[in-house]
Amino acid sequence: MAFAHTLHAEWIKLRSLRSTWYTLAGLFVVGLGITAISMSSAGTTYETSTPAEQAVWDPTGLSLKSFILAQLIIGVVGLLIITSEYATGSIQSSLAATPRRHRLLAAKAVLATVIGLVAGQVLMFVSFFLGQALLAAQDVPNAALGDPGVFSAVAGGGLYLSAIALLAVGLGVLMRATAGALATLVGIVFLVPAIAGLFPALEGLFAFWPTRGAAAILATVPDPAYPDPWLNLGGMCVGVLVVVAAGFVVLRRRDV
Repeated sequence: MAFAHTLHAEWIKLRSLRSTWYTLAGLFVVGLGITAISMSSAGTTYETSTPAEQAVWDPTGLSLKSFILAQLIIGVVGLLIITSEYATGSIQSSLAATPRRHRLLAAKAVLATVIGLVAGQVLMFVSFFLGQALLAAQDVPNAALGDPGVFSAVAGGGLYLSAIALLAVGLGVLMRATAGALATLVGIVFLVPAIAGLFPALEGLFAFWPTRGAAAILATVPDPAYPDPWLNLGGMCVGVLVVVAAGFVVLRRRDV
């Protein structure tokens, strides 16, 4: 079976699941809801800010806050691509149809990355335009897509979410269980950064945590802690590829 056929088969399986469409619908409902809620009081926040705070006002970054929960939801989509088959036992049928295990996992990884990229980019662009419209309605500074750094921040958000989707596939094949893989994903994107914030003494230890620096790509105001966010995003992608590579090795060597 050619790789294109394997990829098409995986797409048919994924699109036939209602949970896929429910999860993607939830991605946009939750993501745009966060944007609307966070922008609702932006006018008051700006007016009560100090001159120093107004100088670093970042309307683009504010409108892209939807990524915080979006990364978890898009991660669930990536997990379901692999762990749902382990849960139902259909992974055995998939491997029987595609004996070359690396080809099966590659198809799932490509599918997750493409879905994460498309859904992530659409969410980021819609969140940006919605957020700027709400800021303009409150007569506070807002941004246009052609402003310096804006397009790269919005597009970078979509790339970040696609990397999270691919990471979820790697975790899913390593753990073979949705609950365990999801708990690990939550720890990577939420728990570790939170611990670093709660314990300043450990800040240096977590300074290079991939998801912390990579998320800086969604802002147009430079973060002194992460002056090169694109390098941080690249480092995160390298880490994701390491996890996926480990998944390839484990899938080839262990029994189903």
